[in-house]
Amino acid sequence: MTILRMMTAADVPGVVAVQEPGAVLGLADVFPQDQHPFPREAIADRWLRELDLLGTDCFVVLHGDAVAGFAAIRGDEFLHFGIAVEHWGTGLAALAHDDVLDRLRERGITRARLRVFTGNGRGRRFYEKHGWQPTGERSRSSFLPCPELLGYARRL
Repeated sequence: MTILRMMTAADVPGVVAVQEPGAVLGLADVFPQDQHPFPREAIADRWLRELDLLGTDCFVVLHGDAVAGFAAIRGDEFLHFGIAVEHWGTGLAALAHDDVLDRLRERGITRARLRVFTGNGRGRRFYEKHGWQPTGERSRSSFLPCPELLGYARRL
């Protein structure tokens, strides 16, 4: 069952509304809200730019007809991924993850990569449970306080 559909500009407010609570809760150790509140406008602007970026596909994750998450891919990179807090632990993330990997396979990608915040223990456990392996690659986020990102990869 496909639970992804292509994101449109009209979806961005709903996507940000889903993304914010998950980021605030799941990334509290990475982005302390008293010092670095969720950058709602910057995230919305980034989604709008990425929607128009050639080679980047942005998706909404659906639960029924409602937006319950988001994903994006670019080349061999699993670029963005998140599920609404109220769906954490329901299996929706695993279904959406597998659907995104199918999209990459359809493009002939045989090895995918992603980056996850070092301090995002929940996200790292999710990806490792789903076959992703750390590559040792490290980078920094452009969002203050510029936390570290770890590279992961997996064969498709």
